[in-house]
Amino acid sequence: MTQEELDALMSGGIDMDDDVSENEETQSDENVEDVEDVSEAVESKAEDDADALATSIEAAELPLPATDENKMVHQLDDVTKESEEKASEIFDIIENISNDLMDKEETLNDVVKALNANLDLFDTLSAKFPDIETFKTQHKINEEALEKVNEVLESLQNSGDAIMSVMDIMQYQDIHRQKIERVVNVMRSLSRYMSTLFEGKIDDEKRVSSAKHIEGDTGTDVASTDDIEALLEQFGQ
Repeated sequence: MTQEELDALMSGGIDMDDDVSENEETQSDENVEDVEDVSEAVESKAEDDADALATSIEAAELPLPATDENKMVHQLDDVTKESEEKASEIFDIIENISNDLMDKEETLNDVVKALNANLDLFDTLSAKFPDIETFKTQHKINEEALEKVNEVLESLQNSGDAIMSVMDIMQYQDIHRQKIERVVNVMRSLSRYMSTLFEGKIDDEKRVSSAKHIEGDTGTDVASTDDIEALLEQFGQ
């Protein structure tokens, strides 16, 4: 406060009540303006959020129609069926390979018997005719052939063991199929439960038709009765 204002105050030239009232009115106006600014900011933020939500909804992909190509249980049923069929085909192929290996093993066992008989024969001939080198040479040839045949037999036996391991591993495919079937059964149980939960005492045919437009609706794209019945039919399946 200046000296002139102080002198005026002392002489009664300034009304303090008017000054205070004027300050209060100014502060009140400022408070009102602040409230209005905050209110406008909140409304603007709400509008922005609503626009963002609407944009995200419009951008979101709509659910696919309930067709055979995307029905979950239908797809899982196809998976279990195809998996079982393919597994059966694989088992048949493995079994054929195993049988072929067993046949080859029996054939080689016969060859082993023949080679052993040759070795015994050439041992006898070499003992009676030690001067004839042919008997010794043939004995050596048959001995080397027997070693090779035994190596092949060992390889066949290892292959047979590997095939048995594959068949044991394939048993897990059946376990996986059973797990999928259990999931399908749970899903079907939930579907039946939800259908029961939404059941009403009044048949749909006897219900009063719903209004397509009610007070407060802003859009005109409203589902028709046929659309609703089609949707209910899909849920019922």
